[in-house]
Amino acid sequence: MSRTDRKPNVIVFFTDQQRWDTTGVHGNPLGLTPNFDRLATQGTHIFHSFTCQPVCGPARACLQTGLYPTQIGCWRNDRPLPRDQRTLAHHFRDGGYRTGYIGKWHLADRDPVPADQRGGYEDWLGANLLEMTSDAYDTVVYDQDENEVKLPGYRADALTDAAIRYIDQHQADPFFMFLSFLEPHHQNHIDDYPAPDGYRDRYTGRWTPPDLAALGGSSPQHLGGYYGMVKRLDECLGRLQDSLKSLGLNDNTIILYTADHACHFKTRNSEYKRSAHESSIRVPTALCGPGFTGGGQIRQLVSLIDLPPTLLDAAGLPIPESMQGHSILPLLHGQTSDWQDDVFVQISESQVGRAVRTSRWKYAVTAPDRDGWNDADAACYTEDLLYDLIADPYELNNLIERESHREVAERMRERLLRRMRQAGETEPEIKESVRGGQAANRLTRQDINN
Repeated sequence: MSRTDRKPNVIVFFTDQQRWDTTGVHGNPLGLTPNFDRLATQGTHIFHSFTCQPVCGPARACLQTGLYPTQIGCWRNDRPLPRDQRTLAHHFRDGGYRTGYIGKWHLADRDPVPADQRGGYEDWLGANLLEMTSDAYDTVVYDQDENEVKLPGYRADALTDAAIRYIDQHQADPFFMFLSFLEPHHQNHIDDYPAPDGYRDRYTGRWTPPDLAALGGSSPQHLGGYYGMVKRLDECLGRLQDSLKSLGLNDNTIILYTADHACHFKTRNSEYKRSAHESSIRVPTALCGPGFTGGGQIRQLVSLIDLPPTLLDAAGLPIPESMQGHSILPLLHGQTSDWQDDVFVQISESQVGRAVRTSRWKYAVTAPDRDGWNDADAACYTEDLLYDLIADPYELNNLIERESHREVAERMRERLLRRMRQAGETEPEIKESVRGGQAANRLTRQDINN
């Protein structure tokens, strides 16, 4: 069988804590991501892409299983993936693929990760808590025999080098490789964003996204390093694509580029994520390769939970009925009538929260009497946030207490309850926010229904 006749290889290029607006195709003017931008313009760009849980472990559980984190018990960090839970690795192995995992896992209870906590991946070079086992220039991971391996170079480069070696070693057979970076996540023990030497200075004091310009947080201190990490990740993407081209694999390899969540730089709570804001939940996502070349820009709202069925569909493998998302392939063929017009977000640790986003509105609730670390859900929530994303795209004006927006909140409450039921949650009570007498805005019926 020729390479062009066989099943496509599949690579997931997974970053950690990357905002959507770090990319040129989303308006960043600093030229950080020419390789991602080319992938997005020549392949398929998911313009409105969102995580379904803005924290590391739960988002990763969702991407591996196609299930909401509350369905599998991984609704916060430090809750391991159940050993009997089927993942993308199992589905691709059943379909005749070799499966390999490289980098950060964050779905086990220890390092080295034992074989029965690796989600079914055959080949392994990773760490459960990569931010704890390594540093920017001290990359320590573990192989499939649980031996410590120290990789040379800047951490993102070291993992990319390992991925290129894996591609070279397995080019004869179809493979599914999951490449999971820590960058551009902060380095925990120093609470900083350690870019490669010389990269921080390139971007310090340069362009700042409007939400961060208004709210500040830690961005004046950290944005230069964060951008430097994004720049190096994009260079890693380019090297990975170069390796595929040199081996004659680029035309028969699907690449999915996405992130687990974004980063608000301590503007919305006391750290970097775990909120319903765009700066926590919106991420860059694009695909290239068979089925996605020339796909254009997808403007529908797409969730992380839609990506597992998309990858299986693109590889010609069956999508399990248990998966809670939907393949985006019909969108590439103009079949948009059945696509959901909102995305659902579960929030843990900082709060027990839920949110729903449409093309126009963002609505979020919290359970103030529940603990986000100990409670997965609640029987009663209180309205917390309502944003008009057309008038206020940077979410600086919370409308939840506006009497003029009561009907919008009611419609969004109905949407949220429907989404919670679909996700397998027991329908809770949602208490209305106390609304004051602010001057009424004139909202049309179309405004309310968007």
